[in-house]
Amino acid sequence: MESYLNSVIKQFKYYKMLGEKAMEQLPEEQLIWQYNEESNSIAILVNHIAGNMLSRFTDFLTADGEKPWRNREAEFSNPFNSKEELLNRWDKGWECLLKALEQLTDTDLERVVYIRNDGHSVTEAINRQLAHYPYHIGQMVFIAKMLKNEDWQTLSIARNKSVDYNNRKFSHEKNRRHFTDDL
Repeated sequence: MESYLNSVIKQFKYYKMLGEKAMEQLPEEQLIWQYNEESNSIAILVNHIAGNMLSRFTDFLTADGEKPWRNREAEFSNPFNSKEELLNRWDKGWECLLKALEQLTDTDLERVVYIRNDGHSVTEAINRQLAHYPYHIGQMVFIAKMLKNEDWQTLSIARNKSVDYNNRKFSHEKNRRHFTDDL
């Protein structure tokens, strides 16, 4: 099971990197851009992701993941006055998540934790968030890609470069490794 913990930490760090590389490509004013009033901006998505991380992973093993101090509704507004504030909030959420995960042991994985009084094994709770955060990070990347248009710097295999990528991957001997190890 240690490989599960190592794998999910690498997965979370991969999605963190994708979000950061998308945000790096945008000026401050594009981080708050919304398609319409019902849409989320990247800033709003960052606020929500970080708020969720702080709620879920503060006292992860001992307190319900929906903390009484969390104001989920306020997460869907932009409280940031600068890109620096936005990135500080992003970092604070990720620090809380990664610290909680890095403290877990194999025996913790079957413990029960609660989110809104619904019991989850630790593994289930982690998997729930491993689906939730990439869902929103994908939205962030999509928004950034639309805004940058032809100036977008791809975060994955570039168009018409699959053969080159595969040739590089297959030039290595078979070995057990995480797909993010060579990024």
